[in-house]
Amino acid sequence: MNPVLKTTFFTTAVLASLVLLTSGCSKKNVVALDDPPSAAQTDMSGGTNIDYPSADGAYSETGLSAPESMDSGGQVIGNLSINSADAMEQTEEYKRSHGRSSTVFSPVYFDFDQAGISSEEMRAIVTSNATYMKDSPTTVIVIEGNCDERGTNEYNLALGERRAINVKEYMINLGVDPTRIRSISYGEERPLFIGQNELDWSQNRRADFIVE
Repeated sequence: MNPVLKTTFFTTAVLASLVLLTSGCSKKNVVALDDPPSAAQTDMSGGTNIDYPSADGAYSETGLSAPESMDSGGQVIGNLSINSADAMEQTEEYKRSHGRSSTVFSPVYFDFDQAGISSEEMRAIVTSNATYMKDSPTTVIVIEGNCDERGTNEYNLALGERRAINVKEYMINLGVDPTRIRSISYGEERPLFIGQNELDWSQNRRADFIVE
């Protein structure tokens, strides 16, 4: 055989063998996955925020629903703490100084069996409350008249009414719009203090200012 042809034949045979060998080694085993990887499995870098469904169907970045708070009536108020003013109004200290009045007001106290605003201290309180009303023109209030437990229910309802009306008239005379004030009497029906002593009785003889 011609040496040139022999060399060419040998080279072709070697190349063919290499091609067959390479193609045989390139085959890979493919393993099928039953389920696609979850987001938690695939995002291991920590560089991407992942939304995970919470138990109620809402989404958050942590996979947990945000904690919810409730108000004193058991109503959900979102991610807020319990209303601090409501909590404060339940304390003994608050009740001793504010009665049932809203936090921006102070109550007016009365002498036994009296409906008049007799002392300078009480008149100053009404004046201060009236000033707040004039500075806050959208505020509407109800004045609640209260009595201690001595006397009949009917008598104390009438006495509480006179107390509330007297305070209302005093505020109107100080320049508060009468349409922003209404009055009501509870008589002895809603005692804030239940002790059988002069201190508790004196603090139940009261007119409260409630923001509506």
